[in-house]
Amino acid sequence: MRGSTPAVAVLVRAGVSHRLHRYDHDPATASYGEEAATVLDVDPARVFKTLVAEVDGRPVVAVVPVTGQLDLRALAAVVGGKRACLAGVDDAQRATGYVVGAISPLGQKRRLPVIVDRSAGDHDTVFVSAGRRGLEVELAPGDLVTVTGASMAVLARTR
Repeated sequence: MRGSTPAVAVLVRAGVSHRLHRYDHDPATASYGEEAATVLDVDPARVFKTLVAEVDGRPVVAVVPVTGQLDLRALAAVVGGKRACLAGVDDAQRATGYVVGAISPLGQKRRLPVIVDRSAGDHDTVFVSAGRRGLEVELAPGDLVTVTGASMAVLARTR
């Protein structure tokens, strides 16, 4: 499949209904998810960012709306840990196989625990990175949870 990413390949293999959205990424942008929401003219509450954190030294993936901020204490509690911090850029890229700004919760190099913010369930479909800057995938939140083996929990604080 031309232009495919590991994230898209996982969805195709699983037979999950999804829709790809391409846009011209501006390299000067600092907020990839907000850029996607603006360019695709989508409610930012439906666009989710994928963050890699370390909980007691173990990598964990948190998927939260771009309208919120990851609550690290909540993430640690959900996975039964004591202390959480965001992973460094190199560690996140090494663990997932994706570059920052294009980290997808789907098709990662290593299967990591994934926790999706419960607010995803408020929408028929959500958007997450498809594994390349300027490429988002739209899918049902239930399918995202199923394909990634994720749990859902309250992880985001509003900014």
